[in-house]
Amino acid sequence: MRIRRTRTGRLRGWGGVSAMAAACAVTSAAVLLPLAGTSPGPGHGRAAAEPAGVAAAPFAPADTCQEPEASLSPSGLDGPTIERIRKAGKLVAGVDQNSFKWGYRNPDGHLDGFDIDLVKAIAKDILGREDLVIYRAIPTSQRIPALQEGRVDIVVRTMTVNCKRLEDVAFSTAYFEAGQQVLAPKGSRITGYDASLEGRRICTAAGSTAEAALKAKSYGSVPVSVPNQLDCLVRLQLGEVDGIITDNALAAGQAAQDPSVQLVGAPFTREFYGVAMNKDATDLVRRVNKVLEDYRAGGEQSPWSVSYRKHFQNVLPAQAVPPAPKYRNG
Repeated sequence: MRIRRTRTGRLRGWGGVSAMAAACAVTSAAVLLPLAGTSPGPGHGRAAAEPAGVAAAPFAPADTCQEPEASLSPSGLDGPTIERIRKAGKLVAGVDQNSFKWGYRNPDGHLDGFDIDLVKAIAKDILGREDLVIYRAIPTSQRIPALQEGRVDIVVRTMTVNCKRLEDVAFSTAYFEAGQQVLAPKGSRITGYDASLEGRRICTAAGSTAEAALKAKSYGSVPVSVPNQLDCLVRLQLGEVDGIITDNALAAGQAAQDPSVQLVGAPFTREFYGVAMNKDATDLVRRVNKVLEDYRAGGEQSPWSVSYRKHFQNVLPAQAVPPAPKYRNG
């Protein structure tokens, strides 16, 4: 059945909102299935190339620390967190299952994506096998609580490193660079993160840097917050919002899912994704940084580059490279 968008932005031809929601679920069948996994058991306790055309950022997070993406130096030495993970026999990873190209369900039911490849590399280094992982699907707003409450060992979920989050969790060195950008229907009068947002319903994920940007400078828009970023795409398809603000790397995957939407304007931030861990798990932070050193090494044949081509060919710039790691003393 063909989808027809009216001038008001609503989608017609699906027999109503309920049918459209069902259609969205079918479109994202590889994304919306529940994750299966066992509990980590008793005792599981605390533990890109620069985007083209980056504009002068009209929004900057209220960061007070210097170089938040600088992390602990890499080390392959074992520590208490590594030993606990080995004793459990599984790495418990908080991931997304709703973000096409990043963390999502394939038609065969298996998790796939750029973030999932990195989780497998970490598990292989620590446990000797990439399949010794318990994946836990967590919404954007639960990434930090999941680490603080010991429900996961790591979070690999397009999570931007910033000073505010460093108050609550620890991060690895950066493994990807992105920027906030606006996603809107083709033909929309929205031109970017600017005055064209006035009066428009703009969707962001709760707890995201996009939500913080919109709160700091809304341009007269009507903010709409949802638990998961993919919910924004569904709402846009239903005509319930007029645009989305999110990381352009995530938005590029959504545009690949739905060719009726596109990125508009220029990215208005520079952000770095890192693997998040419990603040007390310094041995795990150093170990993940060691994994990332190896993951980036090898130029075009590095595991990073192979994964990038696999997931982002024809979606993001072809000549991307991983961000250079930064380390701090201590």
